[in-house]
Amino acid sequence: MTELYAIIIFLFVLFLLLGTGVWVGLALMGVAWVGMELFTTRPVGDAMITTIWASSSSWTLTALPMFIWMGEILYRTRLSEDMFKGLSPWLARLPGGLVHTNIVACTVFAAVSGSSAATLTTVGKMSIPELRARKYPEKMVIGTLAGAATLGLMIPPSLALIVYGVTVNESITKLFFAGVFPGLILAGMFMAYVAITSVTSKDWNPDMERGMSFADKVRNSRFLIPVFCLIFVVIGSMYLGYATATEASAIGVIGALLLAASQGSLSWDSFRTSLMGAVRTSAMIALILAGAAFLKLSMGFTGLPRALADGIAAWELSRFELLMALLVFYIVLGMFLDGISSVVLTMAVVEPMVRDAGIDLIWFGIFVVVVVEMAQITPPIGFNLFVLQGMTHHEMGYITKAALPMFLIMVLMVFVLIWFPEIATWLPDNIRQSG
Repeated sequence: MTELYAIIIFLFVLFLLLGTGVWVGLALMGVAWVGMELFTTRPVGDAMITTIWASSSSWTLTALPMFIWMGEILYRTRLSEDMFKGLSPWLARLPGGLVHTNIVACTVFAAVSGSSAATLTTVGKMSIPELRARKYPEKMVIGTLAGAATLGLMIPPSLALIVYGVTVNESITKLFFAGVFPGLILAGMFMAYVAITSVTSKDWNPDMERGMSFADKVRNSRFLIPVFCLIFVVIGSMYLGYATATEASAIGVIGALLLAASQGSLSWDSFRTSLMGAVRTSAMIALILAGAAFLKLSMGFTGLPRALADGIAAWELSRFELLMALLVFYIVLGMFLDGISSVVLTMAVVEPMVRDAGIDLIWFGIFVVVVVEMAQITPPIGFNLFVLQGMTHHEMGYITKAALPMFLIMVLMVFVLIWFPEIATWLPDNIRQSG
């Protein structure tokens, strides 16, 4: 009965604070403070200071602001324009035509950004005018952009995977490589949907692209060299064991600065703006992580996570039933919270359940990221929907309908992961890691 009272109090205080507009990180700290005051005799101030310092001084966490800064720098370059020039000649003749550039460009940029919002904004500002001018179906342009931009949460370097790894104390490098194949498969599923729709839809009648010789296609591909070099340096250094995720993030920042300088887009103003943008985003995420660490401590003292885990164990759910319950839980939660907040808010309770069920935490990280990707395109809080609304000036209902097929494909991806877990576990089990 004590656990039931604790749950009611925690939820009441949390929704009260979030509903009054308190920042997520501070709301988590407020809930933890109330829990400590009501259910423990330990001095709350000392516990909060110690926990926040320990969570904020993690060396692994250093990768987070560095990868965010790398994405901010690249956002201010001509990268999206160059990617469109390099990709469009090769993709124009595929069923679905240049809509594939949305998906491929988002996949490529996700591999150097790590942020869903940065991926969406960077690719969208170039592709939307180009695809509109060629009379591609508006819903397909918007839907593919909304869905493919979420790949920034999965394909390394992923901010969501860094946050998850820090929260559950798992290897960031292993999580990065666990996300590679699922991210590519999900991108392939998006492209397959576009190809099938282009063949079956009566509304699909875009302007045909001018034919281009093979030599011209190869010549245009030179625009892709800088970004592929950056991907190879950042991810290759981790894969070959020369760098940890934290060291690779620093290499990525240097590479992004060199790329921006070579394009002539690096000025003191763009440097300062990118740095301040990275500071703001990093500070927000760090505050959420600090609040989540304090909440995890508070919940541990109340015994709530263990009681919930034992209660669910008493239901004798199978592994599949537990995953289905968590799938529905995270989809509902994602309607009200962003992906990173959903992860840090729930791991104190979910992690013991997952461990007790014998589920691999590396695999579960990819499962969680796929599910919180859906939160980016589910109303009323789906962040990608708001970004697209600002870019396209469509009604939110229109954008939501356009993104619905991508949401359903992500649900299918969850089942693919469950049926074939090796998709996520093979690469991290076989990579050579740097110490």
